[in-house]
Amino acid sequence: MWIDTHCHLDASEFDADRDDVAASARRAGVSRIVIPGVERANFATVRDLAHCIDGGAYALGIHPLFTPRAQDDDLRVLRETIAASLDDPRFVGIGEIGLDYFVPTLDDARQQFFYDEQLKIAREFDLPVICHVRKSQDKVLKGLRVNGVKTGIAHAFNGSFQQAEAFIAHGMHLGFGGNLTFERARQIRRLAQQLPLAAIVLETDAPDIAPSWRYKERNAPDQVPGIAEVLAQLRGIDEAALSLGTTANAHAALPRLGLLSS
Repeated sequence: MWIDTHCHLDASEFDADRDDVAASARRAGVSRIVIPGVERANFATVRDLAHCIDGGAYALGIHPLFTPRAQDDDLRVLRETIAASLDDPRFVGIGEIGLDYFVPTLDDARQQFFYDEQLKIAREFDLPVICHVRKSQDKVLKGLRVNGVKTGIAHAFNGSFQQAEAFIAHGMHLGFGGNLTFERARQIRRLAQQLPLAAIVLETDAPDIAPSWRYKERNAPDQVPGIAEVLAQLRGIDEAALSLGTTANAHAALPRLGLLSS
Protein backbone atom coordinates (compact mmCIF):
# COMPACT_ATOMS: atom_id res chain seq x y z
CA MET A 1 0.00 0.00 0.00
CA TRP A 2 1.32 3.40 -1.02
CA ILE A 3 0.03 6.91 -0.44
CA ASP A 4 0.53 9.81 -2.82
CA THR A 5 0.40 12.72 -0.37
CA HIS A 6 0.44 15.38 -3.10
CA CYS A 7 -1.16 15.04 -6.53
CA HIS A 8 -2.87 17.75 -8.58
CA LEU A 9 -5.23 15.30 -10.22
CA ASP A 10 -7.60 18.15 -11.05
CA ALA A 11 -5.04 19.69 -13.42
CA SER A 12 -6.01 20.11 -17.06
CA GLU A 13 -3.27 17.67 -18.09
CA PHE A 14 -5.55 14.90 -16.82
CA ASP A 15 -8.77 16.05 -18.48
CA ALA A 16 -8.59 13.42 -21.24
CA ASP A 17 -8.03 10.36 -19.03
CA ARG A 18 -8.45 11.28 -15.35
CA ASP A 19 -10.47 8.18 -14.44
CA ASP A 20 -7.92 5.92 -16.12
CA VAL A 21 -5.08 7.66 -14.27
CA ALA A 22 -6.80 7.10 -10.93
CA ALA A 23 -7.57 3.47 -11.79
CA SER A 24 -3.96 2.86 -12.85
CA ALA A 25 -2.75 4.21 -9.53
CA ARG A 26 -5.09 1.90 -7.68
CA ARG A 27 -3.82 -1.10 -9.66
CA ALA A 28 -0.25 -0.08 -8.83
CA GLY A 29 -1.03 -0.27 -5.12
CA VAL A 30 -1.56 3.44 -4.46
CA SER A 31 -4.48 3.31 -2.07
CA ARG A 32 -4.69 7.03 -1.24
CA ILE A 33 -4.28 10.14 -3.38
CA VAL A 34 -4.33 13.53 -1.66
CA ILE A 35 -5.46 16.33 -3.97
CA PRO A 36 -4.58 19.81 -2.66
CA GLY A 37 -6.52 22.93 -3.52
CA VAL A 38 -4.71 25.91 -5.00
CA GLU A 39 -7.33 28.68 -5.21
CA ARG A 40 -10.93 29.50 -4.44
CA ALA A 41 -12.02 28.47 -7.94
CA ASN A 42 -10.98 24.85 -7.44
CA PHE A 43 -12.15 24.18 -3.88
CA ALA A 44 -15.30 22.41 -5.09
CA THR A 45 -13.38 20.70 -7.88
CA VAL A 46 -10.87 18.96 -5.61
CA ARG A 47 -13.59 18.02 -3.15
CA ASP A 48 -15.79 16.47 -5.81
CA LEU A 49 -12.85 14.70 -7.44
CA ALA A 50 -11.73 13.22 -4.13
CA HIS A 51 -15.20 11.75 -3.75
CA CYS A 52 -15.24 10.39 -7.30
CA ILE A 53 -12.10 8.25 -7.15
CA ASP A 54 -11.23 5.28 -4.98
CA GLY A 55 -9.01 6.42 -2.12
CA GLY A 56 -9.34 10.10 -2.93
CA ALA A 57 -8.75 12.76 -0.30
CA TYR A 58 -8.38 16.52 -0.50
CA ALA A 59 -7.00 19.61 1.17
CA LEU A 60 -8.11 23.21 0.74
CA GLY A 61 -5.84 26.19 0.38
CA ILE A 62 -4.54 29.11 -1.65
CA HIS A 63 -1.19 28.37 -3.32
CA PRO A 64 1.43 31.14 -3.30
CA LEU A 65 1.60 31.12 -7.10
CA PHE A 66 -2.11 31.96 -7.17
CA THR A 67 -1.91 34.90 -4.75
CA PRO A 68 -1.56 37.51 -7.54
CA ARG A 69 -5.16 36.89 -8.57
CA ALA A 70 -6.52 35.98 -5.13
CA GLN A 71 -8.85 38.36 -3.32
CA ASP A 72 -8.89 39.00 0.41
CA ASP A 73 -12.44 37.66 0.52
CA ASP A 74 -11.12 34.29 -0.68
CA LEU A 75 -9.87 33.75 2.85
CA ARG A 76 -13.40 34.10 4.21
CA VAL A 77 -14.62 31.58 1.63
CA LEU A 78 -11.75 29.25 2.50
CA ARG A 79 -12.54 29.39 6.20
CA GLU A 80 -16.24 28.78 5.62
CA THR A 81 -15.53 25.91 3.21
CA ILE A 82 -13.18 24.30 5.72
CA ALA A 83 -15.73 24.65 8.51
CA ALA A 84 -18.31 22.98 6.29
CA SER A 85 -15.86 20.19 5.41
CA LEU A 86 -14.94 19.09 8.93
CA ASP A 87 -17.50 16.30 8.84
CA ASP A 88 -16.26 15.10 5.45
CA PRO A 89 -13.96 12.09 6.00
CA ARG A 90 -12.09 12.83 2.79
CA PHE A 91 -11.02 16.29 3.90
CA VAL A 92 -7.54 16.04 5.44
CA GLY A 93 -6.10 19.53 5.93
CA ILE A 94 -5.12 22.93 4.61
CA GLY A 95 -3.01 23.16 1.49
CA GLU A 96 -1.34 23.84 -0.72
CA ILE A 97 -0.14 26.95 1.08
CA GLY A 98 3.27 28.50 1.64
CA LEU A 99 5.83 30.79 0.06
CA ASP A 100 7.74 30.76 -3.22
CA TYR A 101 10.95 32.74 -3.83
CA PHE A 102 11.81 30.97 -7.07
CA VAL A 103 9.35 33.02 -9.13
CA PRO A 104 10.70 36.59 -9.06
CA THR A 105 7.45 38.32 -10.02
CA LEU A 106 5.50 37.30 -6.92
CA ASP A 107 4.72 40.05 -4.44
CA ASP A 108 6.42 39.05 -1.21
CA ALA A 109 4.05 40.89 1.09
CA ARG A 110 0.99 39.51 -0.71
CA GLN A 111 2.03 35.87 -0.55
CA GLN A 112 3.19 36.29 3.04
CA PHE A 113 -0.21 37.74 3.96
CA PHE A 114 -2.08 34.77 2.49
CA TYR A 115 0.31 32.30 4.11
CA ASP A 116 -0.04 33.84 7.56
CA GLU A 117 -3.82 34.10 7.35
CA GLN A 118 -4.13 30.45 6.30
CA LEU A 119 -1.88 29.38 9.16
CA LYS A 120 -4.26 31.18 11.52
CA ILE A 121 -7.12 29.15 10.06
CA ALA A 122 -5.10 25.95 10.50
CA ARG A 123 -4.49 26.82 14.14
CA GLU A 124 -8.15 27.72 14.68
CA PHE A 125 -9.36 24.36 13.41
CA ASP A 126 -6.33 22.36 14.61
CA LEU A 127 -5.60 21.10 11.11
CA PRO A 128 -2.34 20.04 9.44
CA VAL A 129 -0.89 22.03 6.56
CA ILE A 130 0.66 21.05 3.24
CA CYS A 131 3.35 23.65 2.59
CA HIS A 132 5.00 24.86 -0.59
CA VAL A 133 8.62 25.62 0.39
CA ARG A 134 10.41 26.44 -2.86
CA LYS A 135 13.47 28.51 -1.88
CA SER A 136 11.51 29.57 1.20
CA GLN A 137 12.22 26.93 3.84
CA ASP A 138 13.29 29.28 6.62
CA LYS A 139 10.39 31.71 6.20
CA VAL A 140 7.84 28.91 5.92
CA LEU A 141 9.16 27.37 9.12
CA LYS A 142 9.11 30.75 10.85
CA GLY A 143 5.43 31.08 9.97
CA LEU A 144 4.68 27.65 11.39
CA ARG A 145 6.48 28.54 14.62
CA VAL A 146 4.87 31.95 15.03
CA ASN A 147 1.39 30.55 14.45
CA GLY A 148 1.83 27.37 16.47
CA VAL A 149 1.11 24.98 13.60
CA LYS A 150 3.08 21.78 14.18
CA THR A 151 1.60 19.12 11.91
CA GLY A 152 1.75 18.63 8.18
CA ILE A 153 4.07 18.22 5.22
CA ALA A 154 6.82 20.36 3.72
CA HIS A 155 6.10 19.43 0.13
CA ALA A 156 8.90 18.69 -2.39
CA PHE A 157 11.54 19.36 0.22
CA ASN A 158 14.85 20.56 -1.16
CA GLY A 159 16.55 22.38 1.67
CA SER A 160 19.66 21.73 3.73
CA PHE A 161 20.11 19.09 6.41
CA GLN A 162 19.90 21.82 9.03
CA GLN A 163 16.60 23.06 7.60
CA ALA A 164 15.27 19.50 7.34
CA GLU A 165 16.13 18.82 10.95
CA ALA A 166 14.43 22.05 12.01
CA PHE A 167 11.20 21.09 10.23
CA ILE A 168 11.32 17.61 11.74
CA ALA A 169 11.99 18.97 15.23
CA HIS A 170 8.94 21.20 14.81
CA GLY A 171 6.79 18.15 14.03
CA MET A 172 6.55 18.36 10.26
CA HIS A 173 7.08 15.60 7.72
CA LEU A 174 9.01 16.03 4.48
CA GLY A 175 7.65 15.10 1.06
CA PHE A 176 9.89 13.32 -1.47
CA GLY A 177 9.01 12.37 -5.02
CA GLY A 178 10.36 12.10 -8.54
CA ASN A 179 13.37 14.36 -7.93
CA LEU A 180 15.11 11.70 -5.86
CA THR A 181 15.22 9.37 -8.88
CA PHE A 182 17.76 11.59 -10.67
CA GLU A 183 21.37 10.74 -9.91
CA ARG A 184 22.35 14.38 -10.37
CA ALA A 185 19.98 15.42 -7.56
CA ARG A 186 22.67 14.66 -5.01
CA GLN A 187 21.38 16.81 -2.16
CA ILE A 188 17.83 15.48 -2.38
CA ARG A 189 19.13 11.91 -2.57
CA ARG A 190 21.34 12.44 0.49
CA LEU A 191 18.40 13.84 2.41
CA ALA A 192 16.15 10.94 1.36
CA GLN A 193 18.84 8.46 2.28
CA GLN A 194 20.00 9.85 5.61
CA LEU A 195 17.05 11.58 7.27
CA PRO A 196 14.99 9.51 9.71
CA LEU A 197 12.55 7.32 7.84
CA ALA A 198 9.84 8.46 10.26
CA ALA A 199 10.09 11.96 8.75
CA ILE A 200 9.49 10.98 5.11
CA VAL A 201 6.28 10.79 3.08
CA LEU A 202 5.96 9.98 -0.60
CA GLU A 203 4.37 12.19 -3.23
CA THR A 204 4.31 12.80 -6.96
CA ASP A 205 3.18 16.43 -7.41
CA ALA A 206 1.66 15.05 -10.61
CA PRO A 207 1.46 16.16 -13.33
CA ASP A 208 4.79 17.80 -12.39
CA ILE A 209 8.15 16.51 -11.05
CA ALA A 210 8.15 13.32 -13.09
CA PRO A 211 10.71 10.63 -12.17
CA SER A 212 13.79 10.11 -14.31
CA TRP A 213 12.19 7.47 -16.52
CA ARG A 214 9.45 9.96 -17.45
CA TYR A 215 11.70 12.98 -17.83
CA LYS A 216 9.79 15.87 -19.44
CA GLU A 217 6.65 13.73 -19.61
CA ARG A 218 3.47 13.91 -17.57
CA ASN A 219 3.80 12.52 -14.06
CA ALA A 220 1.01 10.43 -12.52
CA PRO A 221 0.23 8.86 -9.14
CA ASP A 222 0.92 5.34 -10.41
CA GLN A 223 4.60 6.29 -10.35
CA VAL A 224 4.76 6.18 -6.55
CA PRO A 225 5.89 2.51 -6.42
CA GLY A 226 8.75 3.24 -8.84
CA ILE A 227 9.84 6.25 -6.79
CA ALA A 228 9.58 4.12 -3.65
CA GLU A 229 11.77 1.45 -5.22
CA VAL A 230 14.54 4.00 -5.75
CA LEU A 231 14.14 5.31 -2.21
CA ALA A 232 14.29 1.80 -0.78
CA GLN A 233 17.52 1.17 -2.69
CA LEU A 234 19.03 4.43 -1.46
CA ARG A 235 18.19 3.54 2.14
CA GLY A 236 19.07 -0.13 1.87
CA ILE A 237 15.69 -1.36 3.10
CA ASP A 238 13.05 -3.54 1.51
CA GLU A 239 10.02 -2.01 -0.12
CA ALA A 240 7.59 -3.66 2.30
CA ALA A 241 9.22 -1.89 5.23
CA LEU A 242 9.22 1.37 3.29
CA SER A 243 5.54 0.97 2.47
CA LEU A 244 4.60 0.39 6.10
CA GLY A 245 6.77 3.25 7.27
CA THR A 246 5.70 5.87 4.78
CA THR A 247 2.04 4.93 5.18
CA ALA A 248 2.28 5.40 8.94
CA ASN A 249 4.11 8.67 8.36
CA ALA A 250 1.39 9.96 6.03
CA HIS A 251 -1.22 9.17 8.68
CA ALA A 252 0.86 11.01 11.29
CA ALA A 253 1.31 14.03 9.01
CA LEU A 254 -2.35 14.12 7.97
CA PRO A 255 -4.19 12.40 10.86
CA ARG A 256 -7.60 12.54 9.20
CA LEU A 257 -6.17 10.45 6.36
CA GLY A 258 -5.82 7.50 8.71
CA LEU A 259 -9.52 7.65 9.53
CA LEU A 260 -10.57 7.01 5.93
CA SER A 261 -12.09 3.61 5.37
CA SER A 262 -10.71 1.53 2.50
